[in-house]
Amino acid sequence: MARVKRVGILTAGGDSPGLNAAIRGFGKSAMGHHGMRVFGFRDGFRGLAEDRFMELDSSTLAGILTVGGTILGTSRDKPHRMPVDGETVDMTDTIARTYRRHRLDALVCIGGNGTAKNSLRLAKAGLNIVLLPKTIDNDVAETDATIGFATSLAIATEAIDRLHSTAHSHHRIILAEVMGHRAGWLTLEAGLAGGADVILIPEIPYRIDTVVNAIRMRTESGSNFSIVAVAEGAQDVDTNLRYLGMVSRRKATSSGTPERAVADAELAAFDIDHTGHSLRLARQLESLTGLESRVSILGYVQRGGTPSATDRVLAARLGNAGAALVAAGEFGVMVAARGDSTRTVPLDKVAGRLNLVPLDHELVATARNVGTCLGD
Repeated sequence: MARVKRVGILTAGGDSPGLNAAIRGFGKSAMGHHGMRVFGFRDGFRGLAEDRFMELDSSTLAGILTVGGTILGTSRDKPHRMPVDGETVDMTDTIARTYRRHRLDALVCIGGNGTAKNSLRLAKAGLNIVLLPKTIDNDVAETDATIGFATSLAIATEAIDRLHSTAHSHHRIILAEVMGHRAGWLTLEAGLAGGADVILIPEIPYRIDTVVNAIRMRTESGSNFSIVAVAEGAQDVDTNLRYLGMVSRRKATSSGTPERAVADAELAAFDIDHTGHSLRLARQLESLTGLESRVSILGYVQRGGTPSATDRVLAARLGNAGAALVAAGEFGVMVAARGDSTRTVPLDKVAGRLNLVPLDHELVATARNVGTCLGD
């Protein structure tokens, strides 16, 4: 008789609605349909490096479909740069030893862009890897959807809906800051769904005078309030030019050199300084329009709670497809959502790439055509 396949699974990076649904979807299919044994490693790649695991069974997976977060825990630790006793250590070989010690046939990683890069590194180190894409940002390349996006979109939309009544009652400008890192999908779609008057996303640097003029036109037409959906990574034109310059200087340096360290520090300082940009924008708009301005930073509430039906179904589909790939011995790939189906994409076509909002995307055109100001 053939040996029962042994598979590891972990969740890495930021938490996202639907992670437990993905663990359940993969686990139930792998164990119930393919007869595998499944071992969950705690806290992402750190748990793999430290050999902290739990074997999953039907009782472990019971009741987790609707639960937010992840029963395995997560972390942003990278295999090749993991903090250990105050030092940064390459734990790739340690992880490979853990993988071999458990006689694993495959490792399933559930994560976003950072996890894609780390998964590719482990694949190059000889591990059999399958990646399931999750992130509320929806910015993983080569997939139509990522686990968590649909739930976060619903949460952000509801928040914008609720802000309308306060903005209208108090004759205010209210800025709703939405997550998404460098991608504008969440802000753009929530802004459209919630009827925001202004939508500012990272892909379209904005001019403050354009935003001010849009709000003034609303005031002149009798609307004495405005809703501004602003992405956490949105930038005005001047700030964007400064940021692109820093990115360009970093790309011109080699990894591990003093010049790269300086460039990394410069970008880190920029990110810290850019935090709170929505508050600064609100003060600008209040000064220039004469309307009271307030900010609602949605923050981590967008990551939490019960996953939507859409995310549960997506997680089940991707998890089931991942189990089938392990059974078939197809590795070094991501399971991508394509319409109502799935397909495999090599990890080297995913890692290091971002799915950003194209300027000619139909959603951008739709926003413009319904009269939404995009700031440009």
